[in-house]
Amino acid sequence: MVSDGDESADLSWLLNDDETQLSPRIQGRSNEDVASTSSLMPHFLAMGFAREMITKAIEESGDGNSESVLDLLLIYSSLDGTTSRNEDKAESDENRWEDDASSDFDEMDLELEMAGQDSISNKLQFLVKMGYDQDEASSAIQRCGENASVFELADSIYAAQTEKEEEFGDCDPSSAHEQKDEDKYDPFLHDHKRQRFDDGASSSHRNNNQKHGHLKWAYGRPSTTIRRHEGGGDDDREAELFLPNSMVGFGLHPKRQLSRELPDVAQCPPFFYYENVALAPRGVWDTISRMLDDIPPEFVDSKYFSAACRKRGYIHNLPIANRFHLKPVPPQTILEAFPSNQAHWPEWDKRTKFNCLQTVVASSKLTEQIHAELKAHPNPPSPDVMKRVMKECRKWNLIWIGQNRVAPLEPHEVEFLLGFPRDHTRGISRTERYRSLGNSFNVDTVAYHLSVLKGIYPNGIRILSLFSGIGGAEVALHRLGIKMTAVLSVEKSLSNRNLLKSWWKETGQEGELQEVDDVRKVDDAILECFIRRHGGFDLVIGGSPCNNLTGSNRLHRVGLQGEHSSLFYHYYRILSRVRYLMGKH
Repeated sequence: MVSDGDESADLSWLLNDDETQLSPRIQGRSNEDVASTSSLMPHFLAMGFAREMITKAIEESGDGNSESVLDLLLIYSSLDGTTSRNEDKAESDENRWEDDASSDFDEMDLELEMAGQDSISNKLQFLVKMGYDQDEASSAIQRCGENASVFELADSIYAAQTEKEEEFGDCDPSSAHEQKDEDKYDPFLHDHKRQRFDDGASSSHRNNNQKHGHLKWAYGRPSTTIRRHEGGGDDDREAELFLPNSMVGFGLHPKRQLSRELPDVAQCPPFFYYENVALAPRGVWDTISRMLDDIPPEFVDSKYFSAACRKRGYIHNLPIANRFHLKPVPPQTILEAFPSNQAHWPEWDKRTKFNCLQTVVASSKLTEQIHAELKAHPNPPSPDVMKRVMKECRKWNLIWIGQNRVAPLEPHEVEFLLGFPRDHTRGISRTERYRSLGNSFNVDTVAYHLSVLKGIYPNGIRILSLFSGIGGAEVALHRLGIKMTAVLSVEKSLSNRNLLKSWWKETGQEGELQEVDDVRKVDDAILECFIRRHGGFDLVIGGSPCNNLTGSNRLHRVGLQGEHSSLFYHYYRILSRVRYLMGKH
C-alpha cells in the first residue's frame, strides 16, 4: 500500500459538504422535488433502490449523470448498517492497542533475558503460569526449538489451538494438497456476460437477504478472556491472557484448511486482491469485508516468509490451494540475512526477527546516545541499561555494526528484507526510499498468494494495479514467472511512478504499462479504453493508504473516515465499475 501524501481525499462523490462521517444521509435538500421527478427515478426504482436513497444520489451527482448516481447508490447500499465513527468513546479508547501485537511478549522475553532465566525450563514454567497447558507448551518448544522466544512459543500454541476450532473446518492431512471443487475457479469457464451488477444493480441489494451479522474473526485483540476448566468440575476459573494473533493464513501451517467457499458474486471475473494493516481500528475489517463480497480477511504475518514481521490482512477471491513459495527462500532470521553483523552482536540481544519495517528510521542522535550509554557501562551492562537499549533496538529495528554501536537498516537492506531487487528504490532521496518501502508489499508474502495464477494464465495476465507504490505486485508476478501483457498502474507519487517505469524497462517487460496519477481520476472512460484495447482485466490488486489505520498514528487513527484511508472506497468503486463494464463486453 502507499501513502497518498498530505492532500485530502476528494470524497465529494460520497459526502455532503457538512458531513463528517461515511454514513449515508438520505434527507433531501431544498431541491428534493426536482430529484424526485427526475427521469432517472423510475430506472433506479426498478432496480430496487429506495426512493429516498435515489433522491439523495441524484442531488449529489446531478440529474443527467446516471453513472455517478449508480456509484453513489452502490456505496450507500454497502454502507447501510456500517458502524458509525461516533461510537462510544470509552469503547473506542479500549480498542486503541499497539500495531505490534507482540509488544507484550517482547516485554516478557526481555524480562526473562535480563534475569538470566530464558532457559527451556523457565520458558515452560512461564507459559504454564500464563495459563497454557504444560503439554501444549512442551509441544511448542519441540516444534519451535529451544531458542524460540516466548512470543513465538505462544503463537505456536495458539495456532495449534485454532486448528481445532470449528470455523477453520476439519482438514485431512492426506488430502492437504488436493483442491476441492468449491475452490476451483477458472475465469475461462465463466460466461463473461455474467455481471456482478445486473444492469447496474448492486450485489449488496441483490443479496440483501443474506446474513450480514458482525463477522467473527479468529483474530481479535491480543487481550482475550478465556475460561479454563479444572478437573472437569463446575469450579471454573477465568483468566485474562494476552494471546498473539495467529496470522498464518491458509496453507502455511501443515493442517490449516486448504479450501473455502466463496459467495457466488465473488466467483465472477476478474480476480481481486486487497491488502491493508491487520491491526486496524474497531470495525474497519468488518466494513471492508462487507463491501468486498463478505469475504473474511486472510491474516498473514510476513515473519513466516522473511526475517521481519509485518501483520497484514488480505481479502481476495483467489484460489487458496496449490500455492507455492518463491525460490530461493529468503533468510528467516536476522543473522541469516546479515551474517557479517554476527561478530558485533551482543549475547544479550536475543532478537531473531525485526519488527514491522516502517516508513521512518531512528535518528543519528538516538544511536549516538545508545553508544555513549553502553560505552559508559561495563560489558555486559546492567539489566536496566540492557532493557532501555533493547526497547529502542526493537522499536527502530536497529542492527549492531560495531562494539556498542547500532545503526538503522540501510535502504538496500530493507529492499532485501521485503523481497525487492537491490537498488530498486535508488534514485530518490533517502527519506523517500524509506517511506516508499515502508508502504510497500512484502513481495514474498504476496507472491505466495498470487502463485496460483501461474497455471491459470500461462499466456500472460492483464492487471489493474491500484495504489501501485513501487510496484510490489508487479515485482512479485515477475519473480513468479507470470508474464504481464498489460498493466494499468494507478499511483499518485511521481517518484514511485518513475521507479516502476525504470524497473519495467530494466527487466525487459514486453507488455504495455499505462499509468494514471490518481485513483480519483479512474473513470469509466479510462477503464473502457483499456478493456477495448486489451479485452479486460484478469486481476485488480492494491492496498489503499493505511495512514489512518495504523497503531503508530495516534493523532489521526480514525479508520476509514480518515482523509487518506477513505481512499479504500475508490478501490471498491473501481472494482465495481470494472465488473460492470466487463459484463457489457
